[in-house]
Amino acid sequence: MKILRNILSWVVPIVVAVALVLLVRTYGVEVVKVSGGSMEPNLADTERMIVVKPLSVKRLSVIVFDAYGEDPNAAKNTNYVKRVIGMPGDKVASKNGYIYVNNRKINQSFISKSERTTGTGNWTLSSLAKEHNWAYKGNAVPKGHYFVLGDHRSISEDGRAWGYVDADKIMGVVKVPFWQGTKEHRVNVNGMAS
Repeated sequence: MKILRNILSWVVPIVVAVALVLLVRTYGVEVVKVSGGSMEPNLADTERMIVVKPLSVKRLSVIVFDAYGEDPNAAKNTNYVKRVIGMPGDKVASKNGYIYVNNRKINQSFISKSERTTGTGNWTLSSLAKEHNWAYKGNAVPKGHYFVLGDHRSISEDGRAWGYVDADKIMGVVKVPFWQGTKEHRVNVNGMAS
């Protein structure tokens, strides 16, 4: 009996700790690492950030999502970090480096003018759908989906190529911790959502 109590005295705390970690990762926060330069200058390659799972997704939120099945080139267990541009029902278009949502120019102060104009192109959702042969060819973001872009438009593989992100694929909203990056980068990631 004494041996069993000794074993349980160290097994129970380990089981409780593992359960807590799993609960936090599943329903709370998780630390993930950026891979690639598609979110520069605001998130750098290999930078670590926090993903907050219960936060609601808003326009201009930076999100992490499971890219497998969304981007045809994404392998299983591949997560992407992108910025939400279009919410369900939004009409999105790009003209001369400006992004319009429901015919209103959105604030893109999180990237420079050259970053807005280089590689963004002129398009509407329906012209992208036709060009890339998406199944849904409408000019508005479908219900239960989001349209996303990378901040580094000239190198980002994003919604312009493969379409929309299903809401069920979103892991959470990205937050850069106070000890990381510059104040400007934290504001550009943490504080842009509307």
